[in-house]
Amino acid sequence: MRKLRLVACALVLIGLVGAVPIASGKDKAATGRLLTGKVLDRRDNPMPNSIVYLTNTRTRAVKTYIVSADGAYHFPELSPNIDYEVYAQREGRKSDTKTVSQFDDRTQVNIILRIDMK
Repeated sequence: MRKLRLVACALVLIGLVGAVPIASGKDKAATGRLLTGKVLDRRDNPMPNSIVYLTNTRTRAVKTYIVSADGAYHFPELSPNIDYEVYAQREGRKSDTKTVSQFDDRTQVNIILRIDMK
């Protein structure tokens, strides 16, 4: 009877240890990447109320962000295994489209988007 209890306790302990997640590279990837930046004019002045468009190139899903008074934007928790395209638009004018590559292993990517308002 005593051996049976000992074996049962050992199995419970093994089960508990197996249930504890082990830190790996997959956990790091689950947190995602952060895309930040600013929308500026050609003289480096912020462009408040510009709209930044972020496109997932795999699904073509689009997220938008209306920039703050300092021209800043951010998109948190982006999948590190997908390419993204980002551009800004204001009053009918558009910045160049930039790409965030899945092969770029930085966890935080900073991209300045410039709109030429002439």
